[in-house]
Amino acid sequence: MKKFIFASALALAVSAFVASPVLRAQDLSIKDPAEYSAYQNAASQSDPKAKAAAYEQFLTQYPQTIAKPSVLNELLGIYWTAQDADHTLSAASRILQVDPNNPQAILYSVIIKKQQCAKTSDAQTCDDAAALSQKGLTITKPASMSDADWQKVQHVGGPYFHSTIALDDVVSKKDYKGAQTEYGSELKLYSDDESKSAGLNDTLLMAQAYSQPGKDQDLKEAIWFYARVWAFAPTSPQNYKAQIEPKLEYFYKKFHGSLDGLDAIKQQAAASLFPPGTINITPAKSPAEQIHDLITQTPDLNTLALADKETILALGSKTVTNPDGTVVTGDADKMWAVLKDKNTGMPGVVIAITAEQVKLAVTQDAKDSKLADFIINLKTPLTDPQLKLYPVGFEFKAAPEAEIAGTFDSYTQVAATDTTSAGAQIIMREGEIIPAEKKKAPVRKPAAAHHN
Repeated sequence: MKKFIFASALALAVSAFVASPVLRAQDLSIKDPAEYSAYQNAASQSDPKAKAAAYEQFLTQYPQTIAKPSVLNELLGIYWTAQDADHTLSAASRILQVDPNNPQAILYSVIIKKQQCAKTSDAQTCDDAAALSQKGLTITKPASMSDADWQKVQHVGGPYFHSTIALDDVVSKKDYKGAQTEYGSELKLYSDDESKSAGLNDTLLMAQAYSQPGKDQDLKEAIWFYARVWAFAPTSPQNYKAQIEPKLEYFYKKFHGSLDGLDAIKQQAAASLFPPGTINITPAKSPAEQIHDLITQTPDLNTLALADKETILALGSKTVTNPDGTVVTGDADKMWAVLKDKNTGMPGVVIAITAEQVKLAVTQDAKDSKLADFIINLKTPLTDPQLKLYPVGFEFKAAPEAEIAGTFDSYTQVAATDTTSAGAQIIMREGEIIPAEKKKAPVRKPAAAHHN
């Protein structure tokens, strides 16, 4: 699902500052007539590009000028208004060399570096943005700034700094516990109305931090915040509510065992950003108990959803031989007996692809971990043009869209780690990709990806 934005941090940041007044050369006590004239020439330019070029030339010609702080602040405003990220960062960096606690230079740098971090996932860029954010949270009001302007800076900067540190925790450090804390600190700074708009995107990111597979996963908290986002997610121009609901139901069912009681959680989350005390969701039976119940209560195991089948393979019991020689067939092996050598279509996201093989994430846990739970060995190698049609991140769906299918060949249970949940890796043979344009009608329809 694409990330969605409910408020532009850039617009908020721009409106948070009152434009710095242009100081006259005589106010800066410029003594040298030539320097005075060069400054006046730059300051009098009406075209922003011409003014920026003249100011840059002035600073090159007079690097030690007393007007340097004022000129750099002027350049910062010009470049920011022009949405020139590189030059904005350059001006901000030069400002911070002479004024290390300049709030405007810090905030603009963080906004740009956070965008770069989100786009490239470059660890150094993310770490730099987080370090500047930590600094931004500790600076005090400059003597030259009014109380009203300082309040604007804090109102925009505080949430943005916490959000940036959280992003660094996720992207660079894989510290989901830290991200949970930072997103929580951010959201506490919003009013109730702001939490439903400007804060809603990071409410989703906090839900994802809580649902991330591994030792820091807390599904009760994840369910609450997914429900909160679902309550206020917009339905146009894209129906984000419809994109959130499957995740909410997936994790609720995974924790509780069914969808009973979810409507009550939705109502409570709509009324409060943070849960009021303990979240009242009863844990389901153990995975092994749920799987055994599912096996015994399903007359035809072929009717189960693909993700349910995979869950049984991942967490179900294996066949054992008792000391007296009797054989007890495990639930996972019962499921495999039904699947072995059968052909099926698989909805999922491409994790890796070669001419001979496609690695696919099918369940939500696999997608969140960016790990393949299905490996499809192709019947016919893909050509280079075909490979370009299905890059990493491409999502195969059911007909009439592009579809991938294969025959169940083998499976392996995979134990949980600090960063992943227990799962199964399923090997398919005779894989085939059916392009959307070659499908006049659904050839096969994979079951919906929900499981306990």
